[in-house]
Amino acid sequence: MSDDIKQDFWKALDASPFVMIGLTGERQHHIPMNAQLDKDANGAFWFFTATDNRIAGGGPAMAQFASKGHDLFACISGTLRREDNRAVLDKLWNNSIAAWYEGGKDDPKLVLLRFDLEDAEIWTAEPNLKGMFKLATGMTMKEGDLGKHAEVTL
Repeated sequence: MSDDIKQDFWKALDASPFVMIGLTGERQHHIPMNAQLDKDANGAFWFFTATDNRIAGGGPAMAQFASKGHDLFACISGTLRREDNRAVLDKLWNNSIAAWYEGGKDDPKLVLLRFDLEDAEIWTAEPNLKGMFKLATGMTMKEGDLGKHAEVTL
């Protein structure tokens, strides 16, 4: 099941690449960011941000994700690192990113962060007929009646 749920996660993130992310151990609220996906990358995605953003320094981080249809949820653990490879920046750069940086790819405030994923907990919300009946009638729910849950290594 964990391979299926991982594939479902990647499809859902591709369809709506918005996450809430924050540094682990910091007492600051997490912030919304747009994950930049690379179909050739395995176990990482990227964020464009500014030098004065609270996550710009990198470090251990957690991200939360809810799919567009609210049928998949994930909490992802990993490490944010500055990405200094210009080829990666060039590959991920697009007009919606350019709109934020007056100096373009050479803007002095521009930071590209790579989020190296370690593990995640993923939940799906796909109630079966029996689960829906139990909800409607107030019967006792059992694990799996409303979806799947897995702890996975990304």
